[in-house]
Amino acid sequence: MEKIKHITEPDTFGFQVRIVRRGKESSRYFSHKLWGNKGKSLQAAITWRDQMLVVLKGSRSRFLKPPKNKTSTGLTGVSKTVKYDHRKDKSYLCYTVFWVDNGKARNKTFQVGNVKKITSDDELHAFRTARLFRSCYEFAIDNDLEFYDDRFDGWKKARLYDLEDFTPVYVS
Repeated sequence: MEKIKHITEPDTFGFQVRIVRRGKESSRYFSHKLWGNKGKSLQAAITWRDQMLVVLKGSRSRFLKPPKNKTSTGLTGVSKTVKYDHRKDKSYLCYTVFWVDNGKARNKTFQVGNVKKITSDDELHAFRTARLFRSCYEFAIDNDLEFYDDRFDGWKKARLYDLEDFTPVYVS
């Protein structure tokens, strides 16, 4: 067998795929018996490897430790990621906001869209909405108020950050 990157044949029973990013290993074993024969298990290993390389794209770094603020946007609790949907074979750009609700970690994802079709306006809209979401959460925490994330339902159609009457929390 010629050398195929990230794929080895550790024994005569199957192929092993190993990818290491930021000190974490993603691996999977493809048994010849389980996949039917040697050719099919190799093809399955190559397919899985290619999918994982898309998922892990951009995670290669010279530094093993994550940044101190643990954010990819410069804002605490707001991160930018590309999620790969292997069923549709498409990658989607997303902004995810993390917060705590009654002691439970929660997150809200603002999906921009297919990375091949999105515009800079779409990305800016999702980022500004995610930033507003996080600032509303922080305002509620700082003022001992209840935070309601449902105010952001339908965010794609409304530019909430431009509304003059939009308040960070429900006022009774």
